[in-house]
Amino acid sequence: MSSSAGTKRSLYMEWAKTCSHAKYSLATSGLTGVPGDEFPINLDELEITAPGAYGYGPLQQRLAQHTGVPQECIVAAAGTSMANHLAMAAVLDPGDEVLLEQPAYGPLLDVANYLGARVKRLPRRFESRFVVNLDELQRAITTSTRLVVLTNLHNPSGALLSAEMVGAIGKLALRAGVRVLMDEVYLEMLFGKPAPFCFPIGNGIASAKENPFIVTSSLTKVYGLSGLRCGWILAAPELARRMWLLNDLFSATAAHPAERLSVMALDHLEQFRERSRALLAANRALLDSFLDSRCDLECFRPPAGTVVFPRLPHGRDPEAFFKLLREKYETTVVPGSFFEMPRHFRIGIGGDTGTLRAGLERLSAALDAFAKQ
Repeated sequence: MSSSAGTKRSLYMEWAKTCSHAKYSLATSGLTGVPGDEFPINLDELEITAPGAYGYGPLQQRLAQHTGVPQECIVAAAGTSMANHLAMAAVLDPGDEVLLEQPAYGPLLDVANYLGARVKRLPRRFESRFVVNLDELQRAITTSTRLVVLTNLHNPSGALLSAEMVGAIGKLALRAGVRVLMDEVYLEMLFGKPAPFCFPIGNGIASAKENPFIVTSSLTKVYGLSGLRCGWILAAPELARRMWLLNDLFSATAAHPAERLSVMALDHLEQFRERSRALLAANRALLDSFLDSRCDLECFRPPAGTVVFPRLPHGRDPEAFFKLLREKYETTVVPGSFFEMPRHFRIGIGGDTGTLRAGLERLSAALDAFAKQ
């Protein structure tokens, strides 16, 4: 095995699986999982295997209903992570240029590097509320650019790209002949407010075959259904077909019980949506109260979502603070180094309300103690 092959990994995911757990974890980014007794399971509808095909028909139908997109444009995938991998792999060849937002969710950058792409960065600055600067985007796209990768809501800040901005990005991509991969896994957290879902916006500026957007999402972050691994990709029909065929090299055949359970979940999605809405309403009030009390933290407050990305005071050692928080106060947050901004840290508010309240109290105590050191 070559040294490069032996070092391919996601440092963020490794940290999340081995170091993020604590008595009071503020490191999770989605909704706390739906317990088994709240899942509307119908054992009569559960089967172990199904005939092999490119997509399980009932699940494709439910995803089409959910997204408002024709089935020929939908590719089921094992969560948003696999959806992002598959989407990038279908578009990029080794050496192709990909323009990827900064700060970025670590695995997006890891996959681009794993595929051998030449990664170029598009800054989303704290001082500018993490917006995408359209002029900077236009200047950054070259004749070598194959793909632009963005998240909406932005991970880690939660910043929202407006429908007008999404449309402008799509038109720019269309003129430049590039595609835009938009990870929308948090976007349904707008809960009924007008949401700038970019695939229909793309259909409004181009034919279905020329839609510049590739969209990824899942039932994980918004609905607390991570265990189902129900993710999807929306893409122009020819590209969607290419992804189905490419997936034969990755996961080939989906776990059929998970497909069946995903159909049940989509049939009862309003139940899970209301659960999420109520939990986040209570938890956001706790977060706002915490941020209001901290003059030592700078923080852009997003309009929705489960994450915020505060910044520690200048001149302090972030790693020393995270160590103090974990070891003395039994609380974890995600260090900003995983998002290329070491003075920042990401707080997740999708967990149990009592745990969040206690975790924020300990975070506040740790900040007070750290300031006295």
